[in-house]
Amino acid sequence: MLNVAGIAHLREKLWGPLLTPDAPDYDATRKVFNGMVDKRPALIARCTSANDVVACINFARDHGVLLSVRGGGHNFAGKAVCEGGLMLDFTLMKGITVDPSHGVARAQAGLNLGEFDRGTQKFGLATTLGVATTTGISGLTLGGGYGYLAGKYGLACDNLRWAEVVTADGKIRRCSAEEDPDLFWGLRGAGANFGIVTELEYSVYPLSTVLGGVIFHPLGGDVFRFYNEFSRNAPDELTMIGAAMTGPNGAPAFATVACYCGDPAVGEKVLRPLRAFGTPIADLIQQRPYLEIQSLFDPINPPGRRYYNKAHNISKVTDSAIDTVFHHMAKVPTPSGSIAFQQLHGAAARVPASDTAFPHRYNHHVAWITPIWDDPADDAKMIHWAREFWEGLKPFVDQAVYVNALEDDLEAGERPVREAYGASYERLRALKKKFDPSNVFSQNSNIKPA
Repeated sequence: MLNVAGIAHLREKLWGPLLTPDAPDYDATRKVFNGMVDKRPALIARCTSANDVVACINFARDHGVLLSVRGGGHNFAGKAVCEGGLMLDFTLMKGITVDPSHGVARAQAGLNLGEFDRGTQKFGLATTLGVATTTGISGLTLGGGYGYLAGKYGLACDNLRWAEVVTADGKIRRCSAEEDPDLFWGLRGAGANFGIVTELEYSVYPLSTVLGGVIFHPLGGDVFRFYNEFSRNAPDELTMIGAAMTGPNGAPAFATVACYCGDPAVGEKVLRPLRAFGTPIADLIQQRPYLEIQSLFDPINPPGRRYYNKAHNISKVTDSAIDTVFHHMAKVPTPSGSIAFQQLHGAAARVPASDTAFPHRYNHHVAWITPIWDDPADDAKMIHWAREFWEGLKPFVDQAVYVNALEDDLEAGERPVREAYGASYERLRALKKKFDPSNVFSQNSNIKPA
């Protein structure tokens, strides 16, 4: 129970504002990307620094209050918002400094990808960070962080060099491979379980333009099999996404998104077989600014719509898996429904599995099953379609899943979290016991202390 004196004491300790449900900007602040999420925290702390985070963690721990953290607020499951607890809002923490001479960028945890990319692109630099500008950098990185540059430079967590994190005891820690290496290991893949990260430092690389875009073909087994084979042989500089979806002409289509981050002349040759295959509905691949490829999906994924997601890792796309995709896409209840296959390969797959808490270091795709809709009356229908599709794919996928793609794990218990962390799981439980024995940080893909 929250008492008036306790709330007043917390407010005195914060530099940023503390919102109660009667505050004018309470409703706007509690909203996240997914319009289906409608939770009401008892308090929202608009943090401005790690010191504000310390005060909030101490308050939540001492009063037994549920705690959640809103970085970018993109996660479809809405874990950023807790019902009746204390939500930390980082949207006032958007500082970024870039050091081109050392190839690093240091950023506060409230930035989203678009804001980070605009900051680094002023210096012609970039790093692996997702495929949608509305995604928060911190949540993405702490879960692994796929992206268009992963084949060449590894995942976002592989490019994390240093982090400032507040742990459950209210201490501000700075960690890296040299300083507090066990905690740094856990942050790179399971970070939401061990503390609240307030600042991150990344390696960044010279890159301003890429050869990329999307090419649409009529949906069929031939193009699906071609994509599967073509992506298997992609060089490090080429990272891809393949998706069964509604095409620009309103008919079922297979969209291949390609991003080549190397020599454009070489990229033209690499992509020639893709562009020559079949009769495309539309070929939008061209040399373009990196910021443009990063924002490619923004128009079809605006904030405020209703989103749901189910996912598998899949390392071999068999004919049976393809047939399952066609079966369920034929029943898709919304034109905005899709299944997208996001590639992990190259440098990201060559990191030893034990080097980071993120364990899935092998060539695979994450299969994202995602209906998008607007009417709350359709919620049950859309969720049922996604879950049925997910169940149908089960015989053809890996017993593994990307933690940032988990939707139901708060309800489903330990099994999906074990699948997300595989061989890393027991080491993570021991680390959880060390840094968060009381499970203060529970609103995540939760690892129970050993």
